[in-house]
Amino acid sequence: MSLAPSPQFGAALVWCRRDLRCDDHAALYHALRAARKVHVAFVFDTEILEPLPRRDRRVEFIRESLVDLDRQLRELGARHGQPGAGLIVRHGRARDEIPRLAAALQVQAVYANADHEPAAIERDAQVRGALAEAGIAFHAGKDQTIFERDELLTGAGRPYAVFTPYKNCWLKKLEPFFVRAYPIERHAAALAPKPAAEPADVPTLAEIGFEPTNLAELAIEPGSPGALAALDDFLDERIDRYETARNFPSVKGPSYLSVHLRFGTVSIRRLAGEAWNRMQTSTTGSRGAEVWLSELIWRDFYFQVLHHHPRVVTESFKPEYDRIRFEKGKAADALFAAWCEGRTGYPLIDAAMAQINQTGYMHNRLRMVTASFLCKDLGIDWRRGEAYFAERLNDYDLSANNGGWQWAASSGCDAQPYFRIFNPVSQSEKFDAEGRFIRRYLPQLARLPDELLHAPWTARPVDLAAAGVELGRDYPAPIVDHDAARLKTLERYAVVKTGR
Repeated sequence: MSLAPSPQFGAALVWCRRDLRCDDHAALYHALRAARKVHVAFVFDTEILEPLPRRDRRVEFIRESLVDLDRQLRELGARHGQPGAGLIVRHGRARDEIPRLAAALQVQAVYANADHEPAAIERDAQVRGALAEAGIAFHAGKDQTIFERDELLTGAGRPYAVFTPYKNCWLKKLEPFFVRAYPIERHAAALAPKPAAEPADVPTLAEIGFEPTNLAELAIEPGSPGALAALDDFLDERIDRYETARNFPSVKGPSYLSVHLRFGTVSIRRLAGEAWNRMQTSTTGSRGAEVWLSELIWRDFYFQVLHHHPRVVTESFKPEYDRIRFEKGKAADALFAAWCEGRTGYPLIDAAMAQINQTGYMHNRLRMVTASFLCKDLGIDWRRGEAYFAERLNDYDLSANNGGWQWAASSGCDAQPYFRIFNPVSQSEKFDAEGRFIRRYLPQLARLPDELLHAPWTARPVDLAAAGVELGRDYPAPIVDHDAARLKTLERYAVVKTGR
């Protein structure tokens, strides 16, 4: 539904979900322009929280970001004559809490930024219905993408299934109007005081049934200050070399903004605008900024794939790939467990899995390599790997995670051909040549020389002994032979062409 300005009315409620900031916030902007009093709320949705482990970095990141959002609202309100402004936080089922809160506040409308995941769409439909029964409007509009849903279509009026034409259309449509932000400050006088009945502070982790994690040790700063600090660091130090630096896991090359994009502590418009400006203002043009913008466009691309093809949540985008018979049974379960726990015997794979298990982050190239290894070396269904990443990634986003896994499994939209199979050893030698990343996460291999580190099973016993490594004791032997697995994968995937 459009969030076009409407005549002034009494009160509105802004429901924050994936947009934990005050700056450049579409729903908040439209609510402040439409209503004389605007309340802002967040719900710790028990339907989302209950399946999670009690120590979940994402929950802690959200909680700390809410503390910052509450501070931002208080300061914003104080600057505009509303010192009692602040964030209302509820804990329960959002589909119940939002209609209940809207009725208690006697608002005429609830504003939110649209969420494109199927479960969120179903939840919002229920909320919309409950609000309608109470005579309260529900407005949900675009905020987390630059272009969404049907905004970019082929000449035949169909959604794009190949990235490059989508990207060209995206860039062509971007140029005429650039990226419009939503200024909040000038309309902030409409912020309403927090009702006295609401708790003064954001609930603690313990109060919502969770425990602290190692988030602080990982130097991940939540909230808008963390997002802007990460953005400034990226723009000042490395955006221009992003094209090459992003490929090496031991190098500080990525933007490290994905978790902030996921929870909306920075707006996609801000990031796209920064990339675009860098491309236009550099005397020679910044290839790094161009490649980074392309990564942001991939994000929009996967959102529109999910919108037009929600079946990809459980099915292959290319239906013929669901004919593939992946490994099942106890042997497959054992292989999957070894992959999850970083016990495959391939150092780059195991170091990458140690990274995600210890930090909730995995370097993007390693996401591709580990996914390929699971599907095409171990013959395990991509859905199992996707679910594991969904549990572990701080920046987990359904559309991007699904798109990435289906890309690696060759079953997805504009995916790599099935006969392209990453070699975990050559990838290791190319992108971690000196073994700095491997040594960080697999210290038991630290004394192996570089030329043996990538494939320890090829080392002579004397070399292993000199490095203090005994295969099977200090580090496992490979659980699969890559060359043999490659041939088996080509046979497995042949069903895609033969249909048998």
